Amino acid sequence: MSRSVRTRPEGSGQALAEAYDTALLDLDGVVYAGGNAIAYAVESLATARRGGMQLAYVTNNALRTPDTVAAHLTELGIPTGADEVITSAQAVARLISEQVPAGARILVVGGEGLRVALRERGLEPVESADDDPVAVVQGYGGPDLTWGRFAEASYAVARGLPWFASNTDLTIPSGRGIAPGNGAAVEVVRIATGAEPQVAGKPLPPMHRETILRTGAERPLVVGDRLDTDIEGAYNGGVDSLLVLTGVTDGARLLAAPPQHRPTYVDADLRGLLTGQPEVVAAGAGFRCGGWTATAGGDRLELDGDGGALDGLRALCAAAWSAAGDGVCALDADKALARLGL
Repeated sequence: MSRSVRTRPEGSGQALAEAYDTALLDLDGVVYAGGNAIAYAVESLATARRGGMQLAYVTNNALRTPDTVAAHLTELGIPTGADEVITSAQAVARLISEQVPAGARILVVGGEGLRVALRERGLEPVESADDDPVAVVQGYGGPDLTWGRFAEASYAVARGLPWFASNTDLTIPSGRGIAPGNGAAVEVVRIATGAEPQVAGKPLPPMHRETILRTGAERPLVVGDRLDTDIEGAYNGGVDSLLVLTGVTDGARLLAAPPQHRPTYVDADLRGLLTGQPEVVAAGAGFRCGGWTATAGGDRLELDGDGGALDGLRALCAAAWSAAGDGVCALDADKALARLGL
C-alpha cells in the first residue's frame, strides 16, 4: 500500500479527545517515568475519559501482566482495568496460537506476563527444550533471567522449532538508567542459532491488530514518545499519532525523522489530548505556525519570529520534512532549536 509522505504536522479544529474515539497510549515516557506519573498525565487522562474518550494502555514490556500494570496505574491516580491494558505478550500469544495446535506446549523464555498470555490463548508454557515444545517464545524477563534460559531457547530453535519474540527493543528504561531490553536477549539466541524470530510488538502489525481487537477502536489515536516504536507503529497501522515530548524524543530527532517516524501531531505532554492543534501553513519559501516562520536554506534550518516553542517546532518540522521528502533531513537545526530552548 502506497502512502503519501507527510511533510508537516496536521492541525485540528477539535480537541483530539473529541476527534478520536480511543487513545492508544504508550506508558513509559508518556504516562509515567521511573514509576511516577508524568506532570499533567493524571488530570489530562481523567478529563479525556470524562469527555467520552476510551483509554487503552499499550506496552511492549511483556514482563508484567495486565492486572499488574492496571494496579500500578490505579495507584498513580488513573483508575484502570486489566482489560484496558494491551501488552506485547498478548500480541505474540495470539500470533503463536494461529500457527500451532490448541493446547500446544510453548517453551517460554521470559516472565509471568508471557505465561499468563499463553494460557489465555489455551497454550501450555513449559520451561525446557526437553518438555516437547512445538515453539519458542522470548519476552523481557527482568534482570534475574539466567543465561541457562537463553541456552534452552537456543537448543530448541536449533532443532528447527518456530521462534517468536514479543518485541525487539534493544533497551529498556529503569530507575537506575538504561538496561538491556528483550531485543538484546533475542540477539543472544540469534547469534547462537542463526535463526530469525517472528516478532509481534510495536512497531509491527500484530501489536496494532491486538489493540484494535481488544478495544474495538474505530478512530484510534496512537500517543507515544518514541519515533521507532509508537509513531512507526501508527504508520504501519495506517492511523494517526500524537508525539509527546515527555520521553526520549527531542527536537533534533524529530526534525530528522524519516517518513515512517513523522507523527500527525506534536505536543508537549498529554494536555495535547484536550486541545485542538494549530495549522502549519505555507508562507512564501517557508512554513508558518503561530508567530514563527521556518525555512530550509543553504545548509541549515532558519527560524524567524516569536511565540510559543511548540509552534516554532511545528514550523521547523514542516521545513525539515518538506526539504527531506522521503529521506532524512540533514540540515543543521542547532541554532533554530536553541532559539526555542529545545
